[in-house]
Amino acid sequence: MCWMMQSPTFFSFFQSVGEEQERAVKEAKELLRIIEEQGLGEKKFFGGEEIGLADIAFGWIAGWLRTMEEAVGVKLMEDDRFPRLQAWIENFKAVPVIKENLPDHNEMLAYFKQRREMFIGSATS
Repeated sequence: MCWMMQSPTFFSFFQSVGEEQERAVKEAKELLRIIEEQGLGEKKFFGGEEIGLADIAFGWIAGWLRTMEEAVGVKLMEDDRFPRLQAWIENFKAVPVIKENLPDHNEMLAYFKQRREMFIGSATS
């Protein structure tokens, strides 16, 4: 699993319910706000007009976050709250090498639903 799943905030958002998840959602949105405001500015990519290492490091946001939200049933990426991040996602996913290598949405959704059930099941037993 990606590094994001080892991040306490995003891991908690994905694997928890109730109050713990509510706290994680609030923290995750704050982290996304910081990325939106401090990381992107008015640039197309994190480093400017060309894709770079920072874009690759944050690529899980473009490739996985929407599917994770769908699996969890909680929205983090509110379109009107993160317009620069939304634009970056579209730019990132349009890069040919990225576009050609994005995983299948349905397969990824099934995977995340299975993982979430495993986490929730082990937390409640």
